[in-house]
Amino acid sequence: MIPVPSFANRRVAVMGLGVAGLATARALAESGADVLAWDDAAAGRDAAAAAGIAATDLGALDWTADLPLVLSPGIPDRFPAPHPVAAAARAANAEILCDIELLARSVPAATCVTVTGTNGKSTTTALIGHILRAAGRKVEVGGNFGPPALGLEPLGAGGTYVLELSSYQLDRTYSLRAQATVLLNIAEDHLERHGGLDGYVAAKRRSFDLTAPDATVVVGTDDPMAAALADHAEEAGQTVIRVSGRARIDGGVGVSDGILRDDTSGGAGRSVDLARARALHGAHNHQNAAAAWAACRSLAVAPEVVAAAFESFPGLPHRQETVGEISVGGRTVTFVNDSKATNAVAAARALSAYDDIFWIAGGRGKQGGYAALAPALSSVRGAFLIGEDAPALARFLAGAAPTLPVTVSGGLENAVADAWTAATAGDAPAASVILLSPACASFDQFANFGARGDAFRTFAGNLSAGLGGSA
Repeated sequence: MIPVPSFANRRVAVMGLGVAGLATARALAESGADVLAWDDAAAGRDAAAAAGIAATDLGALDWTADLPLVLSPGIPDRFPAPHPVAAAARAANAEILCDIELLARSVPAATCVTVTGTNGKSTTTALIGHILRAAGRKVEVGGNFGPPALGLEPLGAGGTYVLELSSYQLDRTYSLRAQATVLLNIAEDHLERHGGLDGYVAAKRRSFDLTAPDATVVVGTDDPMAAALADHAEEAGQTVIRVSGRARIDGGVGVSDGILRDDTSGGAGRSVDLARARALHGAHNHQNAAAAWAACRSLAVAPEVVAAAFESFPGLPHRQETVGEISVGGRTVTFVNDSKATNAVAAARALSAYDDIFWIAGGRGKQGGYAALAPALSSVRGAFLIGEDAPALARFLAGAAPTLPVTVSGGLENAVADAWTAATAGDAPAASVILLSPACASFDQFANFGARGDAFRTFAGNLSAGLGGSA
């Protein structure tokens, strides 16, 4: 746990006592702060009490400018409507922070690498951490992915924090000065929390402002909004490396035909065959690899170390994770869990990575709709829809791919069974993929995307066991 000495002997309010909020409250209390903590849910308050943090109703406080508020990322302070506690704090001109800001103030001597983007940031964050460990660096990985920021271990000079940052965290961070920052992509997501697309793009652009003067800014150019921000950073005088998972980039790092090529001034056209990196399948993961390469090379990691680490990287659960394979009747069906694909852009990337797909999708729809899926449907042999937005997704598919067989399965277990029946029918291909890549949030039927992915793994395993095989 990271001490926060700058708040010793000060009153600090902490609103939201989930994993990140509770770690923040504990770190502040152990650093000598007078912590006033609250969660609207009794479960959060109970968890804090078990950790020795007494609950204080922040709605009843007399707010002053001298009382900072550490607000958990999921709680809005502006859009679509501010939480009453956040509104009261703002009216009193109180400072509103997040745990990333507290980390930045507490470990100024450590190196920080930040990763943001709509899709792929968890994989890229984990991959950079994996590479730096392979290089013998002292590394802690967390933030929006993995352990919360203040739950990481203190490193000091010589250590490196690799931090995934959400748009919510970027909005409440001010002091961070990263030595390398990665912006992977921008697609329409979380628009309600930022007052629209312009607010969301502005939040992502803030990652450039949270860098050291000599930092390297790595930007994906496979979507136009992120590519435009690369120009913005360069015009501001920052050192920019552009990366792509689809094409070679003059002066940058790109992947073409599965070969990563470093055409930066220090790369001299060095190349790496990503076919050896089994956990980095598909163009989007190729862009993640290019971004990790650029960030780690900017931190003086040797190219052969990066290349070897690509091969040993195990991947992450729920991100194009192979969870089973069944061979029966001359056919092989692979089960791929991509439950983390909670929007259309992320699902389209998975659909573009495989051939002969029996696709499970649906859940709670998001702003932005499904239009991004249309160019990626050519490999889909059948769609099996779940959750509350299944009717809307079925209507979209009827227009975008009129000949595509669509089944409204309702629940995930039914969808797995329906997809298996189709994948083993008489006219099915010899090798196919049953892909859970929902393009929707999970909250209509599951607690989170992880619970949905775990259920998919279980249903695939049950199916295999019933056939006397293994998944």
